[in-house]
Amino acid sequence: MIDPNTTIGGLMSATQGLRGPGSARPGNGPAVIGTPKAADSGEKKSGFADAIMDYITKVDDLQQSSDASIQDLLSGKSEDIASVVSAAAKADMSFKLLVGVRNKLIEAYKQTMNMPL
Repeated sequence: MIDPNTTIGGLMSATQGLRGPGSARPGNGPAVIGTPKAADSGEKKSGFADAIMDYITKVDDLQQSSDASIQDLLSGKSEDIASVVSAAAKADMSFKLLVGVRNKLIEAYKQTMNMPL
């Protein structure tokens, strides 16, 4: 169920914990013992936290463009209601997907924490 009080900013701040305190990138923490370091080939490796942050940013952009198109329609700058409805539907679906992924992640976390040692 989607919490109507959830905002994009709230989701973005909640995902900051995925990176850990004080780290700007997932790889900035202490080195894990026993894992070989790959040679720097110039490729940027994206981690899970980066993928989530990228998607949250895209959802936020869709929400803002939807809001702008609604404001343009209400102020009379635009008369194309089909594009406004399309933008609002796209923003709504992407937000519902984001909240669904968040709920699945929380559920997986809870299941992991309840595993017996």
